Amino acid sequence: MKSEELSQIKKMLQEQGYIDDGAIAMSIFLAMKLEKPLLVEGPAGVGKTEITKVMAKALQTELIRLQCYEGLDSTHALYEWNYQHQLLYLKMQESKEQDVKALEETIFSDKFLLKRPVLNAITHPDKTVLLIDEIDRADEEFESFLLEVLSDWQVTIPEIGTIKATNKPQIILTGNRTRELSEALRRRCLYLWIDYPTFEKELAIVKSKVPEIDQKLGVQICSFMKELREMKLEKTPGISETIDWARALAGMHLTHLDKQIVEDTLGVVLKDWQDMRHTVDSLSELLERTGVTSRIG
Repeated sequence: MKSEELSQIKKMLQEQGYIDDGAIAMSIFLAMKLEKPLLVEGPAGVGKTEITKVMAKALQTELIRLQCYEGLDSTHALYEWNYQHQLLYLKMQESKEQDVKALEETIFSDKFLLKRPVLNAITHPDKTVLLIDEIDRADEEFESFLLEVLSDWQVTIPEIGTIKATNKPQIILTGNRTRELSEALRRRCLYLWIDYPTFEKELAIVKSKVPEIDQKLGVQICSFMKELREMKLEKTPGISETIDWARALAGMHLTHLDKQIVEDTLGVVLKDWQDMRHTVDSLSELLERTGVTSRIG
């Protein structure tokens, strides 16, 4: 049974164009079997978020996403009251004699509750996959709130009370290591690190995602990206940038790189002006190391 489920997960990864070295499929399998959160860390653009799509497909369930940011608090992750509808309802009740307590219970009921990702996930009638994306961008206070949810699988709304999980969601947290996460959070999770791919793995990903690409061009793109990541850059490009670049160049029906083409399309790969300038200054050397020896002058 274990090998069948693992094989199915590997197949789903392949269908997503995800080239797995074994660790990723095993981590998804164990997280599902143990019903534990999976913390996935690694540089930006290496495919951390794609894992949640595979898990949701494996469980045949809905994917719910919470995008973290600085200043995110529990309210925005849990719920908000639909104030406009509450005010409209109160306005409609002005001409009626109604008990204040009954009116209060009505306006602070599920009918006027806007469920945000965490509350939506734990009250969903089916088991869901909850992606908490870039958890390291949120403040430590939010991380503490999250610990309570992961420990007790319940949340408290002052106006309603405690709401227990209908179904425990499968949770995946991603992080780019912009700050260190607490040991308490790490202990509650299984852990997976995804790094930049090897040349061979990246080439396989490019061929899978951009099957129409010329073989020589694909090799040169992946070689160039490998050399580019060796440079000291502010924002090192990930696999997603490689795929975007491969699609762009393949769409122009190119069969190889040259200096002019790289200069003209560098904005697909790099997203920082200092990185652009540094790369352009080093372009001839980069292309030489990549193996592009023709038409670079």
